[in-house]
Amino acid sequence: MDETNAETETSRKTRTAPRNETLEAQVAQLQTDIRAISESLAKLGAEKVEEAKSTAKSTAQKAISDAQNEFDAVERQLKDSIREKPLTAVAAALAIGYLLAALTR
Repeated sequence: MDETNAETETSRKTRTAPRNETLEAQVAQLQTDIRAISESLAKLGAEKVEEAKSTAKSTAQKAISDAQNEFDAVERQLKDSIREKPLTAVAAALAIGYLLAALTR
């Protein structure tokens, strides 16, 4: 009976040893794959951050440019209005000055 048990034990060890090695190899491969996926995600995240920065910067520059253009148009319109009706412009400036003085007292 002892010999049979020893043979059975040896047979079991022989069968489980390749399984353990296979499992260890699979785990090692999974770890490598997970590392590669993590690196890919980090790169992708960095690219998306740069893309978002670039988009935000160009949007801000466009908004500033649009605001400057609008301000220039209003300034030209105001100057044209003053040239066309200087007395009205002076009267409006006096009225605004009077109102501001009255409000600050």
